[in-house]
Amino acid sequence: MSGDRSEDLVASPSQTVGPFFHFGLTTDATRGVMAMRGAPGEPVRLRVQVIDGAGEPVPDAMVELWQADARGQYGAAAQGSAGADRPFAGWGRLPTGGDGICEFTTIRPGVPATVDDAATAAHINVCLFMRGLLRHLFTRVYFAGDPALDADPVLALVPAERRETLVAQPAGDGVWMFVIHLQGDRETAFFDE
Repeated sequence: MSGDRSEDLVASPSQTVGPFFHFGLTTDATRGVMAMRGAPGEPVRLRVQVIDGAGEPVPDAMVELWQADARGQYGAAAQGSAGADRPFAGWGRLPTGGDGICEFTTIRPGVPATVDDAATAAHINVCLFMRGLLRHLFTRVYFAGDPALDADPVLALVPAERRETLVAQPAGDGVWMFVIHLQGDRETAFFDE
């Protein structure tokens, strides 16, 4: 092959992400239980819905969450699966159903410490995998009503009119709803990493 024609190359379907997660990465429903009963912290059920650019639910996405524990710490104590010997896992992974929704059982994270002791708001990190994406997407979930939202340095990077796309809303009985819009007027703010 002579010459560089890389600008003429386009991704083929085999180079996109999904929809194959249900075959191996999301078969363990216990990955949605990030905190067992009795884990320190405020119990929370986080319901995540993924909506495509046409406003339709995405039934075959994979949502992965990472978060700090109730003290705001990440690390060895927050790794692995929640179980009798480890009441808090620190991460979870679930597929979305036909309605584009998956639900995690966890705790409200504590405020993580930063290198420069900057004020931050409690948040959960989200990694989204789904069909048609060449790379997974990163975003964050913050909680409505948190007084620390105005001082969070990462949230401050998002234009003011789009910050609400990162804020989960209470839905009653300890359930918080977070909707990820992939495109359109209400597109969720996504981060490089």
